[in-house]
Amino acid sequence: MKELLAEVLDAALRRLLEGAGDTGDPPVYALEVPRNPDHGDFACNAAMLLAKRLRRPPRQIAEDLIRELGDAEGLLQSAEIAGPGFVNLRLAAARWQDLLGAILRAGAGFGRGTRTDRAPLQVEFVSANPTGPLTLGHGRQGVLGDCIARLLDNEGWAVTREYYFNDGGRQMRVLGESVRARYLEQLGKAAPPPAEAFAEGAEWPETLEGLPVVFPRDGYRGDYIGEIAGAIREREGEGWLDEPGDGRFREEAQQEIFTGIRASLDALGIHFDVYSNEKDFYADGSVERVLEDLRAVDLVYESEGATWLRATRLGLDRDRVLVRSSGEPTYLLPDLAYHRAKLGRGFQRVIDVQGADHFDQFPYVVEAIRALGGDADAVELVMHQFVTLSEGGNQVKQSTRRATYVTVDELLEEVGADVFRLFMIQRKADGHLDFDLDLARETDWTKNPAYYLQYAYARTHGIERRAAELEVAMPAPDQVDASRLELPEEVELIRKLGEFPEQVSRAAEAREPHHVAYYLRELAGLWNPYVQDGSRHRILSDDAELSAARLGLCLAVRTVLGRGLELLGINAPERM
Repeated sequence: MKELLAEVLDAALRRLLEGAGDTGDPPVYALEVPRNPDHGDFACNAAMLLAKRLRRPPRQIAEDLIRELGDAEGLLQSAEIAGPGFVNLRLAAARWQDLLGAILRAGAGFGRGTRTDRAPLQVEFVSANPTGPLTLGHGRQGVLGDCIARLLDNEGWAVTREYYFNDGGRQMRVLGESVRARYLEQLGKAAPPPAEAFAEGAEWPETLEGLPVVFPRDGYRGDYIGEIAGAIREREGEGWLDEPGDGRFREEAQQEIFTGIRASLDALGIHFDVYSNEKDFYADGSVERVLEDLRAVDLVYESEGATWLRATRLGLDRDRVLVRSSGEPTYLLPDLAYHRAKLGRGFQRVIDVQGADHFDQFPYVVEAIRALGGDADAVELVMHQFVTLSEGGNQVKQSTRRATYVTVDELLEEVGADVFRLFMIQRKADGHLDFDLDLARETDWTKNPAYYLQYAYARTHGIERRAAELEVAMPAPDQVDASRLELPEEVELIRKLGEFPEQVSRAAEAREPHHVAYYLRELAGLWNPYVQDGSRHRILSDDAELSAARLGLCLAVRTVLGRGLELLGINAPERM
């Protein structure tokens, strides 16, 4: 409907300009849905944009534009001037009613993008190192990345979902040493350090009760470390006493933890097409080649025993270490190799979904890739802020260092995947998210926003079941006379349904799935009261034609709610 109105406006603006002796093109104006429904269906700012060009007050130009529009061959009900020169437009009810048939005919294809070339695009997300279970931040990123991938696929891109993890750095060595320490403790060959030893500035014991203390000061302390060590002890006995931490202990821990991560992602309905890891880029020489190529363009220098990226030459605020004085590369170097490999795989766009703690590194990756001749403009960052958990009005304190954090698995067990996903996606990604555990546990559909959406969808099936009991068939699109839907709330529902394609396209383009969540809440907020008011909106009545029209409205609401929930990865139940 917006596209049709834009065509009419373009034609009217051309006539207005020609009448003023101006043969140029109309300005690029905004045609937006006003926040206040009293201001019409759409608002246009074209008159204000033409004021300087035509040397006339915007409101006078707006008057001329309204005259040129007329009723736009039955498209418009009214056009009014507002404020300094906005033109508020209200479409004729009959045109909204016509839209219902289009939605019913499109069915599951309603809101699907028109792109047909299926250009390749990659979305990389989660990418948590296998050093422990997924935390709330990983969960937010997982849902965000998955929804972005769903939206882009809906728009017509050929999306590759990818998971990348660093499995060759210091963190993985510390993981192996942590498991080895617990293994030795369980065999009685070493003593666990006292809890106070982990405090900042605390004295670290070398022995305790006659046994050596071998746990790394910055080691991983979660219960899962002891469970992995226990499984090794049960299977191997004392056979791994002389095994180093950075060997089979690390390999087994990595495998066990990553298996758990994949199970958590499966429970969230998140699946990947490609898994990449850091070690492969060392093994195939990619990391070394990046370093050599940076040297070749004079972007590398040595200082204090370390190898640095001359990033200030690229316009960045400081240089960054690529290889530490110990000879160990920082994360930046393999990240450069990984991104160069991504672009070499033919993706038109590469989208990195990352937490706020990666924000500082991203410009260095992009500018170094650009300096090496890569298409850095194809690399895009979607950043999300941190997640806190609140219960009883108080924030739940969490610490990954002390292993006192809440995992994705724990929350899924409490609230389920559908509630978890909606809570993680209903706020803008670059804003802080407070996960309200009390609200997430709420089973009343009027209070829990996830159940509110699902109940709205389930109601459409409940209406169909009631129709079947009364031997009333659901209508085909050509059996729906939408002109019978004359009530303002019915026209408002159809109007809201008509916004769906634009909302989905906008969410995909902006990489902001929360727009879909907001939209679904608004649609459910119109549909649930409509159904509840059975006296005014009796769907099944003795008036067969009106019943068919309202059943058609029910089917259209089901189509849009179902499609929207699918794009957010949330189940659409037929019963609740």
